[in-house]
Amino acid sequence: MTVTIDSEENEVRALSELAGSLAGKRILEIGCGDARLTNRYASQAAQVVAIDPNPERIAQARQNLLPGLEDRTTFHALGLEEFAAQNTQELGPPFDVAILAYSL
Repeated sequence: MTVTIDSEENEVRALSELAGSLAGKRILEIGCGDARLTNRYASQAAQVVAIDPNPERIAQARQNLLPGLEDRTTFHALGLEEFAAQNTQELGPPFDVAILAYSL
């Protein structure tokens, strides 16, 4: 049996319903894991900054990133508090949307 993950795009549709259109927005994804969800919405965004405290998951995310998304997606192996502390001056403009899809 083949496992298909959200072939009906329910996750991205739910994100759009909660956050509005993601088109052209600057997004912070907290707990991105292996970029499974990142790959689903990043083509719509202007920029995605994706963080996860697990360096192995970030390495997987970089490998899994779909072609064409490299210019708008960056990954950081950091937790949120550490990311914010290290990037206070470098964050640039505010994020339009923060996604914590499977992070608590």
